[in-house]
Amino acid sequence: MPATTSFPNLLAEGRIGPMTVANRIVLPAMDMNVSHDGVVEPEDIEHYVARAAGGTGLIITGASAIAYPLGAASSKEPGLSEDRFIPGLKALADAVHAAGSKLCVQSTHHGKVARIDTAAGRPLLVPSEPNYTLDMSGLADNTPEELMKMSSATGGKQPTYHEASAEDIAWLVKTWTEAAERVAVSGADAIEIHCAHGYVLGAFLNQVDNRRTDEYGGSLENRARLACEVISSVKAQVGDRMAVIVRVAGKEYGQEGGLSQAEACQAAALFETAGADAIHVTGWGRNPFANFLDGPLPNKVGAFVELAGEVKKHVSIPVIAVGRMLPDVAEKAIAEGKADFAAMGRQLLADANLANKLKAGTPEQVRPCINCYICVQENFFDDVPICAVNPALGNEKLLPLVAAPKPEKIVIVGAGPSGLETARVLTERGHHVTVLDKSDRLGGTLWFSTLTTPDNERLLNWLKVEIERLAIDVRLNTIATVENIKALNPDRVIVATGAVRPKPDTPGGDLPHVHTGDTMRGLMLGEDAGSGSFLMRASAKLGKLSGVTKSPAAIRKATKVFLPMGKDVVVIGGSLVGLELAEFLAERGRNVTLIEEGKQFGLPMAMPRRWKAVRNAAEHGVVMHRSAVATRITPDTVHFTVGEQELSAPASMVVYAAGTKAAAPLADTLIAAGLDVEVIGDASTVGYIDGAIHSAWKVATTL
Repeated sequence: MPATTSFPNLLAEGRIGPMTVANRIVLPAMDMNVSHDGVVEPEDIEHYVARAAGGTGLIITGASAIAYPLGAASSKEPGLSEDRFIPGLKALADAVHAAGSKLCVQSTHHGKVARIDTAAGRPLLVPSEPNYTLDMSGLADNTPEELMKMSSATGGKQPTYHEASAEDIAWLVKTWTEAAERVAVSGADAIEIHCAHGYVLGAFLNQVDNRRTDEYGGSLENRARLACEVISSVKAQVGDRMAVIVRVAGKEYGQEGGLSQAEACQAAALFETAGADAIHVTGWGRNPFANFLDGPLPNKVGAFVELAGEVKKHVSIPVIAVGRMLPDVAEKAIAEGKADFAAMGRQLLADANLANKLKAGTPEQVRPCINCYICVQENFFDDVPICAVNPALGNEKLLPLVAAPKPEKIVIVGAGPSGLETARVLTERGHHVTVLDKSDRLGGTLWFSTLTTPDNERLLNWLKVEIERLAIDVRLNTIATVENIKALNPDRVIVATGAVRPKPDTPGGDLPHVHTGDTMRGLMLGEDAGSGSFLMRASAKLGKLSGVTKSPAAIRKATKVFLPMGKDVVVIGGSLVGLELAEFLAERGRNVTLIEEGKQFGLPMAMPRRWKAVRNAAEHGVVMHRSAVATRITPDTVHFTVGEQELSAPASMVVYAAGTKAAAPLADTLIAAGLDVEVIGDASTVGYIDGAIHSAWKVATTL
């Protein structure tokens, strides 16, 4: 359950310049990549209207190019450079207003990351030509297909650069002002000027990208001069009709000379003097392949609250904080005077109705973002974001759920994520659902995943709340059979029993110290795994008796003190599960060797998270081998080959995290008995959490 149950500060009316908003909840810019030739499309409008209708106070669009297509990062982003874009913007503003929210259009020139300029053979507009290279080693864990998709936006071309002249600078100010006028004519309530994330104004602001010796380089005042000129000109043009919001990094990470916290505060004060009505404080990891999870999309909850709080000390205008601003974090930040508004990007992708649920006093019903970065990955591919937990993202017409034409009695076998989400959606639509599971708890592999990935526990807790709210009949400790299913007289059966995790067929794979995901789960949860040392089995039983194994948080804490297994562990299989498990064990003092038969670790983990996970595992001392094949397991060693090289690693325990297969033998038995059966989740196709939730919707929204 959420720690905070009421949100008087977050839900209070707020004001930015001439604009009054109903509450302090902001949807920050999250690119949808659905515009065509710079024109806002109906899919864009549907997305933003869903969040507006969900009670969000202020909607900020994705990045919109002031000089489209010049300076654009995507051919699919909205343009602000011609009057022909005004009708689409007006349709968006009108629709957002009709839904009860206010609209802000984010304006930008992407500068050194303007991929469309590179694709068109145009040099990138920069303050100074870059004199550094980025660490690209993270790309070693990208597939060839991913690399091709990433390069498609630039047509595979390499960037060239043009250092901004005095004429270019004057053009930027003029073009930004003309773009702002078009935004005002459209009826929008605010414009956001992007001065962060390495885009052209943000590049002028820091010392790494700006080595100029003229009046636009050197001191912070000089480096902020272009942004201030843009702000001042835009304010003079539209300030009586719209709020002017400026986005700045409260700090840049990962490269010496990046914008410091003190410089960000100084810049914010200059921006206020220039005419800004609010400062939107973000953060930026300067190398997306190494520290993207530092910023702009951090993995730490409330990552930029303290940065926003420092900026607030230096300005008198409102401050918007972003960076995993969960509702309780946002409420606390506003109450403590560290922010005035809270921007919730990924959380509002996961649940468009967040604000309405907070207003209704039901924060526990907010579908949580699990911080998996699947949505973000699609931006690297210039594609429409996907949400692991919300299949309606990008297809808002799926909601509200339509009542079933004929309510049915449905039995679901399996209380993992696909089974529980199917039960939830079917019940919402009016079906009568019974869920059977052989375990003593809800969640299946989702429960086990919370040990290595604590953010998954948010989804597990939400599903528990929903099952209880809807009074769904769940029968745990129940092995599904033809007989007990037929006794329930169902119209159909949905099998959601998860994947099969066999032991390796490697010589020695049947030794007692060799575990699969299933036997490891049995040990960690206090179930009888039937193998492992006496100490491991005894500890598991003791944990179950004491109740420790009922709490993922308790297990995570307890295993940092006492983990009843040997010091040397070999994990065979370095995909998503194996990589996270290797890091989990290394954090607990084990000497871990991770061997992966393929060329990449962490598949199918989303790219930014994958890059960080591989780096974290290495920093925790995990010895990692790509293109490695296990050849033999002995009681104390795993032998493997890497190319022509034969290697070995000590192993008092072996975890086989490869070979996961989709299989549903129960379904065949039920079909043979004459029952109408559907198979979903990993039992149908191994797709982890996002596959489980999306496959659940494919079935549950059509029955």
